[in-house]
Amino acid sequence: MDVGIVSYGAHVPRYRITPKEIGRVWGADGVAMGKGLYINMKSVPSPDEDVVTISVEAARGMMSRVDVSGADIGALYVGSESHPYAVKPTGTIVAEAIGVTPDLTVADLEFACKAGTAGIQICMGLVKSGMVKYGVAIGADTSQGAPGDALEYSASAGGAAYLIGSENVIATINKTVSYTTDTPDFWRREGQPYPSHGGRFTGEPAYFKHVGNCAMKLMQEMGTTAEDYDHVVLHQPNGKFPVRMAKSLKFNDQQVERGLLTPFIGNTYSGAVPLGLASVLDQAQPGERILVVAYGSGAGSDGFDITVTEAIKDYRRQSAPTVAELLKNTKELDYATYAKFRGKILMKG
Repeated sequence: MDVGIVSYGAHVPRYRITPKEIGRVWGADGVAMGKGLYINMKSVPSPDEDVVTISVEAARGMMSRVDVSGADIGALYVGSESHPYAVKPTGTIVAEAIGVTPDLTVADLEFACKAGTAGIQICMGLVKSGMVKYGVAIGADTSQGAPGDALEYSASAGGAAYLIGSENVIATINKTVSYTTDTPDFWRREGQPYPSHGGRFTGEPAYFKHVGNCAMKLMQEMGTTAEDYDHVVLHQPNGKFPVRMAKSLKFNDQQVERGLLTPFIGNTYSGAVPLGLASVLDQAQPGERILVVAYGSGAGSDGFDITVTEAIKDYRRQSAPTVAELLKNTKELDYATYAKFRGKILMKG
């Protein structure tokens, strides 16, 4: 049984702030910081946007592109590290908003920035076993960065939803593998508003080790090299890491380009790889092959070997906004408004 992507949808808030504006407030060279991270601006959720609303928008877009009944969806998982409730699932709200019947299993997932791809793996197993006909996996975040911290220049918001099944598959998932260790490069304890990170430690022993090993393991098991793929989508905490990682794996700039969104929207955490893959699928043609590797601090990577099918020709991409369309019609914020939107300024009352 071929299992893969039947549909997908994406959402990115329209508000933006630049590294230059953030640096202006904190007495730092925001332009240099932006160039160092390869981030020109980042997305900012409005006061009424959170992981629930982002997930609902993405899932509604996903459903609008196919003729699939909510009654046929047997599982729904929302991966995020910024669920609005500590105790109350995001998934139940999303399921009801998109018309899924109560005969399903729902769970909120958390594994830093790879919780969304973990949901895809779970849905793959449930579909392949015959336990459900379709499963929905969502990766979405409104990520946090303490005022003045390096994370504030990149932490952003957005997400994407995927319908996983075995009928009318637009992109077959040929193989998935994972690589996981206990590497504490990034963490946030219960009740703390902002995460802590290991600085430079988050690079070599964390991101590069896990993404690199996962990608090499996947290509070894598939008997492929970089030349066998048309596109590569790697987790993108900034614009610099995935470009460097791709080059070390022998991918070229053209293979990276379509899935690299961080320079325009920042690091959407659990939404980063799902959004990057959505950007590739927005223009994908039958036969194109995609290597995808997500990364979550703590630490682990999920890798996917994906082939676009003939069904993409009849897929109704125009029924929901493409990622390119979501990057248009933006509004830039000053730091004061951004701080108000993100709750960095406490209001009396």
